[in-house]
Order: sequence, then C-alpha cells, then structure tokens
Amino acid sequence: MSPDTNAMKNPSYGQVCSGETGHVEVLDVTLNDPAEHLQPLLQFFYSFHDPTTMNRQGNDAGTQYASAIFTSDEEQERIARAVTDGLQNSLHSGFTPGGYFGNMIATAIVPYTEFYPAHEEHQEYLAKNPNGYCNHYIRFKEWPSLN
Repeated sequence: MSPDTNAMKNPSYGQVCSGETGHVEVLDVTLNDPAEHLQPLLQFFYSFHDPTTMNRQGNDAGTQYASAIFTSDEEQERIARAVTDGLQNSLHSGFTPGGYFGNMIATAIVPYTEFYPAHEEHQEYLAKNPNGYCNHYIRFKEWPSLN
C-alpha cells in the first residue's frame, strides 16, 4: 500500500524493495466495529512496532519499512491521531519502552489507498523461513498512563 494515490499499481516485491514505488509493507485489517476496536488495536500496534524510525524496523531499512497507519475515514484518523498523540505525550514525559530507537514518533497517518497482498513467495514468510529475521516483539505490555 502506498500513501501516494498515483503510485505504481500491483508492484512486485522486488519493486517495493527497490524503494522507488513508495509502497509500505502493511497488514490490512477490517474491523467489525472500528469505534470500539481501533483504539486497542493501535495501542497493540505501538506495543510491538517501533514508531520512532522513519523507514526502518530494526535491521530492516527502506521505504517499505516505514511506520504508517492507513485510515478509511475521519473518525479512524481522529482515533489514530489521539492514540499517537497520547503515546507521544508519554514519551515526552519519560516513558521509555525497550526497543524504541528514539522518543519522537515518526508514524505517518494517511488515507487508505489500494491494498495489494504480498506475493506468494512473501506470504507466511517466517513459517517458510523458520530462522528468518523478525524485528517485531512486545516492547511493553501496559499502555502508559499520564498521571
């Protein structure tokens, strides 16, 4: 998926990895009740994903590893910004989750465009490559509160 509505249609994995398409590797999730479930989903996202790096997740670097949230409407955008702002405020207040590179959130919150599933060779990557590298892990278990 790309934040650019004019991005290349259905790029190959190699094209995405070239950094020239602007596409980001994403998980496409449809919620039955976004008003109820989007906030906890985004809090979970931030607990296992480093939002403080522009185009990097651990050892993986490139535009396809950008931190991005694609929203389908104004309410989803409002929720995404509220969760992100809350986490940013916690980081400014001294919350330091392990595994975050910095303390400034770089996550882009952009309109949903067209989703393209990963090509077959990249589907279930870790199941096919049990010794493959994965940077995602739980960095904190409880959402920080500002008291």
